[in-house]
Amino acid sequence: MGLRNIIGKRLGLGLVRRRKPFSTATCDGDGNGNGNAKSINLYSAINQALHIALETDNRAFVFGEDVSFGGVFRCTTGLSDRFGKARVFNTPLCEQGIVGFGIGLAAMGNRAIAEIQFADYIYPAFDQIVNEAAKFRYRSGNQFNCGVSNKFPGLTIRAPYGAVGHGGHYHSQSPEAFFCHVPGIKVVIPRSPRQAKGLLLSCIRDPNPVVFFEPKWLYRLAVEEVPEHDYMLPLSEAEVIRQGSDITLVGWGAQLSVMEQACNEAEKDGISCELIDLKTLLPWDKETVEASVRKTGRVLISHEAPVTGGFGAEISASIVERCFLRLEAPVARVCGLDTPFPLVFEPFYMPTKNKILDAIKATVNY
Repeated sequence: MGLRNIIGKRLGLGLVRRRKPFSTATCDGDGNGNGNAKSINLYSAINQALHIALETDNRAFVFGEDVSFGGVFRCTTGLSDRFGKARVFNTPLCEQGIVGFGIGLAAMGNRAIAEIQFADYIYPAFDQIVNEAAKFRYRSGNQFNCGVSNKFPGLTIRAPYGAVGHGGHYHSQSPEAFFCHVPGIKVVIPRSPRQAKGLLLSCIRDPNPVVFFEPKWLYRLAVEEVPEHDYMLPLSEAEVIRQGSDITLVGWGAQLSVMEQACNEAEKDGISCELIDLKTLLPWDKETVEASVRKTGRVLISHEAPVTGGFGAEISASIVERCFLRLEAPVARVCGLDTPFPLVFEPFYMPTKNKILDAIKATVNY
């Protein structure tokens, strides 16, 4: 089976590090409440979305390393049995080939849903994503593309990302910033089961190739009520998940649960925090963030990726351009360290609740 798959299985079956996930309210089919719903975790929500995608479009295919038996994290469980190995199938251990095959499959009129087993291994596919998928429509004058149309259904690339408690430097990275520099693709990261299902279905049906990063830490830890039927959530639309007046916090994915804990602690000291989930990083919702920063006058951005060159830097630059005269303090960033992702020293690397809380206090008292 190979060391990589053995390690992956251990990661998928034993998320030992504890972090309270952010939970959203019960929702209906369009994501807003009171429908037929079932309490499931994040990986089950993704599994539901894939079942729906394959069931509603016979041109849809799911492929990647070990997806036929369910994948390392079991997100593709049952797909091969239900839809057959012609539509859900394994690939060689070659990320460049997986994405290149997906581009060709989409260009031939199919809905390609590719899985990269870990986001840490997406780098061999970088050329295919950046120079082929993202530019296919542009360089052909819209004669060919790997987005959604009647002739060209689309390409979605799924990849588990982020810390997991014991993954080390090959199973813990957050590479989203590399792809946020690329016109022609979208980058989406959910924070909860409801989001994971609705956003993934939106990505699969979007007219552009999409990289969909899944927070593997929350695969089993995040549990909430999720509609059982088909629904979609809008892309490029941030969500204010906590109202506040003193400081704006901006994040995405699993990091939001840590930020929420810091907000709760700050509230005990009389600091009112507004918390925003971007959901889509490319293109991101500048207007929602700007409106919040103009109200609070302060902003803190947090992500697991290293601070230098992280997507938080782009958000910071945009805020300074748009809200400079409204800022009461410099833009704060609480991120991963500028080191390879460590194993034993992961707790020191991570942007923890206490680090965020200290930055909140320093920014408010600037």
